[in-house]
Order: sequence, then structure tokens, then C-alpha cells
Amino acid sequence: MRAAGSFSVAVIICLLWCGVWEVAPMAKANTSPSQCKQEVGRLRDECRSAILPGRNPSALCCQIVRAAHVECVCPYVTPKVANLIPVGRTIKQIEGCGRSVPRNFKCGSITTPP
Repeated sequence: MRAAGSFSVAVIICLLWCGVWEVAPMAKANTSPSQCKQEVGRLRDECRSAILPGRNPSALCCQIVRAAHVECVCPYVTPKVANLIPVGRTIKQIEGCGRSVPRNFKCGSITTPP
């Protein structure tokens, strides 16, 4: 049970990371804690399969990622979480959603490659 729980946490974290990349170019918006909780939940629910090897984000997942707010996602990117995120694969998935990935962007404990 613990292994399945750890995998679920890794999936959620990676999905949150996708949201970080998508919203970096956008201006910060004032979001409430309940709005952030809803966004994080939608990312988790709709993008869950995208983290599996050989799977790409669905159209709905990409739509949710593009609408996510950086202030909702970055607090989850702790040093421990940063070690679980496959940065290169995540960048490719985001680009597959039609978005560019900003260089040298800092979010939580991660800075994107130059």
C-alpha cells in the first residue's frame, strides 16, 4: 500500500510541475486557497495518465495546464519533490501542449535549464 501511495504522490507532483511550466509566462493572478485547491485537483485528476511512460497529455489535460496559476503550483515544489520530477520529459510534454518552456525560471526548488 505504501508503494502505491508513494507513486500517487509522485504522479501528482509531476502533474503540478507541468502546471508550473505552463503558467510561467502569465502574470500572477490573485487566487484564493479554494481556487488553488480546485486547480491542483483538476491537474491531478485529468493529467494522471500523462506521467506514465509512452503517454502524452490529453487535450483536456493540456487545457487545464494552460489555465493553471503559478502561485498555486510552486509551493508544492520542495527539494524532496524536485528530486522526483523528470524535468526533460515534462518539458517535452508541455511543448506537446503547444506551450514554450521559459529558460532559467525558478519555481520552488527547481530552476529550468538555460
